[in-house]
Amino acid sequence: MAQNRSHAVMSQRIEPHDSLDFFPTPLWATRSLCEWLLANGHALALLSCWEPACGQGHMARPLAEYFKSVHASDVHNYGFGSIEDFLFPAPHTADWIITNPPFRLGEQFATTAIDRARSGVALIVRTAFLESVGRYQSLFADTPPSDILQFTERVPMFKGRVDPAGATATAYCWLVWRKGAAPHGTRFHWLPPSRKRLERSGDYDPV
Repeated sequence: MAQNRSHAVMSQRIEPHDSLDFFPTPLWATRSLCEWLLANGHALALLSCWEPACGQGHMARPLAEYFKSVHASDVHNYGFGSIEDFLFPAPHTADWIITNPPFRLGEQFATTAIDRARSGVALIVRTAFLESVGRYQSLFADTPPSDILQFTERVPMFKGRVDPAGATATAYCWLVWRKGAAPHGTRFHWLPPSRKRLERSGDYDPV
């Protein structure tokens, strides 16, 4: 039977309630965020960053190319970073908290990160994350992001791996909360195509 590749089907990422929801982010997608932050006046080389759902380090690695220091942690031991539950009280913070949160815990990760980060928060999420009355009431109504960065090219994510040949029908964006930003409301930005420019040799090597 042919696979149903309609957007309505392919954009769904439904995991069991007890799943760790490990869908690592291609490294170039994190670099695209960092390049945008640099272009908008953030001196990342002077700042610290915390990646609290680090998995095997696919996001922490490119973050370390831009930030002065990166603290990587995860609730599960993937062999990279420290073992910590981000939603529990923690003894440390950082200038920026940047991560790909478990989808079912996205709102909790957002509110926790906003509370702990000194300068800003960035979460990569499915664009469909912007929908839902419940999410609007629990997150966006009181703490809307300062910026939405919509990818103009697809960011292929797969359970447990990054795949240079993979394709997806799911759209992703970065949600950014810049603390101290002028109160202009949420601004929407297009991220121009950058995969070819930002991919590096070794990005898809086994971790």
